[in-house]
Amino acid sequence: MEEKKQYIAARVARELKDGDVINLGIGLPTLVPSYVDPSVSLILQSENGFVGLKAVADDPEDAPYITNAGGAPAGIEPTGAFFNSADSFTIIRGGHVDTTVLGALQVDEKGNIANWIIPGKIVAGMGGAMDLVVGAKRVIVAMEHTNKGKPKILKKCTLPLTAAGQVNTIITDMAVIEVTPKGLVLTEYNPEYTVEEIQAATEATLIISEDLKEMRVNPRFA
Repeated sequence: MEEKKQYIAARVARELKDGDVINLGIGLPTLVPSYVDPSVSLILQSENGFVGLKAVADDPEDAPYITNAGGAPAGIEPTGAFFNSADSFTIIRGGHVDTTVLGALQVDEKGNIANWIIPGKIVAGMGGAMDLVVGAKRVIVAMEHTNKGKPKILKKCTLPLTAAGQVNTIITDMAVIEVTPKGLVLTEYNPEYTVEEIQAATEATLIISEDLKEMRVNPRFA
């Protein structure tokens, strides 16, 4: 499972452009910075109130004082800045985030996303996800293709939605899929799987791109 997450993160890293303001969701998306080419400079925004997010500093004394939005220890770049939560969400809601990368429980062929209700568990709420998926210029869902063998890419989400029609790209351990007005377009495939196997693991019907390519991932630079 961990290997799959690393593979997905390494592929997501190729989507991020120099100078972009990026918000990374908790869990799998936090692995992405380890695979970003050093020549690409990103501004990582954390919804709990700072820009310049980075991995936890080598000095363990810093660890108790800075956390990311998921509550995990984090660091801040020398050029970073702290601000209050209201300002953080002004950045998000104001359309200043170029790309948000987040996980999902379900995504469907209309670009709807469900990622806050975990069946059988008590949750406090959807947090900032509803703001991020609406406010960011581009929404990338990074997740495993199935959950215990059951498709997560559906014809229609069955869980309560976080947002409707906001997902642009889905990147999984099996494929890269673009959400278009015509439906879900398979643009890249993991060569460990056939197109038929990818479709069998996907409830929604996939449109096969005429320019279908094998998935390529960024190597680990960090």
